[in-house]
Amino acid sequence: MKTSSRSSSTASSNISLLIQHFQEYDTDLIVEHNGRFVYPNQYAGVVLKQGDRIEFINPNFGG
Repeated sequence: MKTSSRSSSTASSNISLLIQHFQEYDTDLIVEHNGRFVYPNQYAGVVLKQGDRIEFINPNFGG
């Protein structure tokens, strides 16, 4: 997803709030911010700006 000024869910937001908004509660969730991995303990500190790219990756392992 790409943040924009028209998206109220990302205005003055951080990754933690975005995870809550989209209900991404997978304990193995991987998050990228502008193409870079973000550690879970950093989610609340990453403030989103217009044009940022956020990717939620839900790895599904199994056989």
